Amino acid sequence: MTQVVVGENEGIESALRRFKRQVSKAGIFADMKRLRNFETPIEKKKRKAIARRRKRRYN
Repeated sequence: MTQVVVGENEGIESALRRFKRQVSKAGIFADMKRLRNFETPIEKKKRKAIARRRKRRYN
C-alpha cells in the first residue's frame, strides 16, 4: 500500500507529485490496466518477456 505523509510546511501539490511517483514506481497502474480486461496468451508472453529484459538490464 502506497502512503504519503504530508509535512507541516509542504504543499498539497508536492505531496501529490510524490504520491504519483510512488504509485508509478510500485507498478499499481500497470496492474490495474492488466487486470481490467482479458489478456491473450500472446500478450501475456510479450509482457513477461519485456519484464525479463527489464529485470536483466537492471541487475
